Amino acid sequence: MTEIAHGTVMVSPGEPILSRWWRTLDKTVLGSLVLLFACGLLLGLAASVPLAERNGLDPFHYVYRQAFFGSLAFVVMLATSMMSPHLIRRLAVLAFFGAFLAVALLPVLGTDFGKGATRWYSLGFASVQPSEFLKPVFVVLTAWLMSAAAQPNGPPGKSISLAVLLVILAFLATQPDFGQAMLHVIAWSAIYFVAGAPILLLTVIAVAVGLAGIAFYNSSEHFARRIDGFLTPDVDPRTQLGYATEAIREGGFLGVGVGEGRVRWTLPDAHTDFIIAVAAEEYGLILVFLIVGLFATITVRSLARLSKERDMFIRLAGTGLVVLLASQAFINLGVAVRLLPAKGMTLPFVSYGGSSLIAMGALTGMLLCFTRSRPQGDLGDHILTRR
Repeated sequence: MTEIAHGTVMVSPGEPILSRWWRTLDKTVLGSLVLLFACGLLLGLAASVPLAERNGLDPFHYVYRQAFFGSLAFVVMLATSMMSPHLIRRLAVLAFFGAFLAVALLPVLGTDFGKGATRWYSLGFASVQPSEFLKPVFVVLTAWLMSAAAQPNGPPGKSISLAVLLVILAFLATQPDFGQAMLHVIAWSAIYFVAGAPILLLTVIAVAVGLAGIAFYNSSEHFARRIDGFLTPDVDPRTQLGYATEAIREGGFLGVGVGEGRVRWTLPDAHTDFIIAVAAEEYGLILVFLIVGLFATITVRSLARLSKERDMFIRLAGTGLVVLLASQAFINLGVAVRLLPAKGMTLPFVSYGGSSLIAMGALTGMLLCFTRSRPQGDLGDHILTRR
């Protein structure tokens, strides 16, 4: 049997696990993730100090928490990346039911922290946003169902995954959390497309999403307010978008200088949703381009390796995860430069947030696992096995 996986990979039965893991890992993606987190800590030093002072806390309170949750996220990421794809599939399916139950109970047990959307559980010392953990495990569940549907006499996995998606969207809409709902739709559509969905069906889904958006615009004041703010030709300088726009304009190419930015003192969500505005103002477009380049590197490298993967489940799950990561980054950056309506979404590994960091640690750990080099077998053997 010829062993092919992004080049020739020979596996020695007696090779230590850590040695095999390091040799088969995509180190470029891992390095990009480390650099993103380093950028997050750097920007946290600038963006979170004013917030800590306003709340009467130690100036570096949020930086310490970011470092703690980030360290925990990297432990989760590394541990997950060492697992087998089959173990990840089993654990993700179990975790899906737990995360889904947590999302379903939010209207009863959750809190909105005065933000108008019930998305969190308050634990006193911290808060948890269950929808962050639901995203990656939903992707794995969807990939499993669709890959199973491709097997002879397999279950109707595509229909089941669509039904699960619609139920999730219904619960997210009640919070409301349209940003997370959109991410679920994007990830599911990407997996369905790779699994061989007809373009006509994807077009119908896109039209349905558009009609749903119109319905929510007419029925949800929260949703309508954000859309109206986006469509207004003149940006109110006293709004978050106004502050962010001015900060990006002031920063220019080289920035105004470390510690010289003003947006961190006026923007309530400077350390989370609009962290890129802080980067643009103090460090200029140089740091912004670096962050965008890191996300592009992760996306392109992962998709390139997954395109050579012959295991359908791994290919679908990996594609869904990398599309989810890239879409969240794109939406966050798009909101900051007013290409998209405000969504209340963090920039992965850069924005402050415990739930987001740990969930992204699990997501990227699974992605690193699925993109590891592994023996694939000869194409003829693969076809015979499928038959």
